[in-house]
Amino acid sequence: MRRLRVLCGTAALALTLPVLSSGQAAAAVPAYAVYLQNRTTGLNAADSGGTVAQHNPKGNEDHQQWLPVAVSGGYRLQNSDESGTCLGRSGTSAVTAACGADGTTWTITSAGDDTYTVGVPGTSQYLTGAADSTAVQLGPSGDLARWYLTPVDYATTAMPSADTRRLDQVTFLTAHNAFANGADGNFASFPVSLFPNQSRGISRQLTDGVRGFMLDTYTVSGRAVLCHNSCSGVGSPVPLATDLQRIVDFLKANPGQFAAVFLEDYVSSDVLKSSLASVNGLGDVLYRPDQEGVATKGWPAMADLAARGKQLLVFSDRTRTGDAASGWTARDTFGVMYQREWTVENYWSMGSGIGSSDWSCYSRWGTARPLSTDSAAFHPLFVMNHFRDATIGATVTGDNGKLPNRAQKFCAPAARKKPNFLAVDRYDLGSPTPLTTVNALNTYILAPGQ
Repeated sequence: MRRLRVLCGTAALALTLPVLSSGQAAAAVPAYAVYLQNRTTGLNAADSGGTVAQHNPKGNEDHQQWLPVAVSGGYRLQNSDESGTCLGRSGTSAVTAACGADGTTWTITSAGDDTYTVGVPGTSQYLTGAADSTAVQLGPSGDLARWYLTPVDYATTAMPSADTRRLDQVTFLTAHNAFANGADGNFASFPVSLFPNQSRGISRQLTDGVRGFMLDTYTVSGRAVLCHNSCSGVGSPVPLATDLQRIVDFLKANPGQFAAVFLEDYVSSDVLKSSLASVNGLGDVLYRPDQEGVATKGWPAMADLAARGKQLLVFSDRTRTGDAASGWTARDTFGVMYQREWTVENYWSMGSGIGSSDWSCYSRWGTARPLSTDSAAFHPLFVMNHFRDATIGATVTGDNGKLPNRAQKFCAPAARKKPNFLAVDRYDLGSPTPLTTVNALNTYILAPGQ
């Protein structure tokens, strides 16, 4: 992907900033390096010691990049970082072999929806993934035989005009465990309390340009409060309503700004509904995509949301089926969206607080909802997590400085879209800072073709 252009300013992200597009479509076989990304699983075909297997997308670190080369009778798929090595077959198994050897020529045919089949010439056998294993093999046509040829390096193009750019084209700075800041009140017992995820309170976060807030809710004395891991031993945790009120008050005082709240939700729907009811003005700014046909029509323009004063989305990580099994009221009946119906999200941890990290970018919800989940009408919002199990200042500083590279080279190809919510610990640390990275992401869109 083209290098990010880093902006100098650190102004808060407003609805009128440049935005990003999601998804691309192309029928021609690419003449550039691609990831063979299974449409059903979202995983990439990788050379794994001579066999080919589905692995979590991992940028340039796992022999996952392939270059289609036209040859007599079809194409070869040459591994980009293993000279002379191509995708081949042995019986029904996918393997790697010397380019030009028997079994290294394939047909590559558009299968619609920006997908392709990779077939054995003259047969009805195709490269297929597996829904329940890492296997890549030969098999019949079907969903598991459809592959995205996802560009390793996406081209970029000019930004849509301010009156047309959509919600799914914007990136927002997001604070992981925004409440665990050591400034607004107690959030955890010892020793977790020694490792706050943020160093500034919610009001300061808003002033600094944070627009996404990850909050963990628990029930204490019949109301939703904010704690990390549990509320055991936590004296006077901050009520959810307190932080929501701060966000709503800011939005009302700043027309044109937009925010989202992501609840790691351990409370009943009745407790959550009661807490939200105590937030003055919440209903005025709350945006309800479920009531506006977004799932079939797509996300609205940011200018439209601004004009109507619809400035806040609230998500819960609970599921509709889980609430029904518990006999609870569906949360979206009072405006809290079930997150996995509207977003995709990568796994939350890059590893422990020190040492090496895992930059692979794969779904928090596994192959049931790959990061690449998409449709022509509706593009799920992409929540990109970029943090570790524990918040260590020196580690976070280094990780946040590498955020542009991971967002651009690892997670955007894995999701086939730019991040909409870039979630980090200690957003004040790093060079460039996370806000600078967000501003840079908001200066271009992915090109509609390569």
